Amino acid sequence: MNTRHLEKSRTFSLGVETTYERVLTVPLPQIFGRRYWAIAPIVGVTGQQGEWGSDVGQTRTITMSDGGNMFETLTVIDQPNQFGYTISNVKGMLKLLVVAAAGTWAFVPEGDGTRVTWSWDVTPTKVIGRATMPVFARLWSGFADQAMDEIGKILTPGDGSVDPVS
Repeated sequence: MNTRHLEKSRTFSLGVETTYERVLTVPLPQIFGRRYWAIAPIVGVTGQQGEWGSDVGQTRTITMSDGGNMFETLTVIDQPNQFGYTISNVKGMLKLLVVAAAGTWAFVPEGDGTRVTWSWDVTPTKVIGRATMPVFARLWSGFADQAMDEIGKILTPGDGSVDPVS
């Protein structure tokens, strides 16, 4: 099956080490807790042993507000440069569109801050997923923008205002 690469980046004013650590360990509902059109928010995680990011091979089940879920496996830990994971066993509304995804969060120094890039290499379902992938890509981009907004709040102490560079 053909995969589709999706990517969103934003630069934040904190250093790479701090940015990496905060993004890796924040509970998923804090980053992905808002719906974006047809993409349901994440409401919880089950089956996770210990703090996320402690070992390659670590797994958890991500639960969505629409009753769907997906299985996540941590595949890469390269502190403070990147961490990666796979998404499989997709259930719920996303199952109609997505078979699996390989995700990466990358952290690169940029000026006085850190460029954060979230990417997904999505494997669409054979018929519906392939046909609707351009629409899904636009929805994912909006969902990723929301996630970057939430990361900005997490990385900015005090009033929660976002200080992205771009």
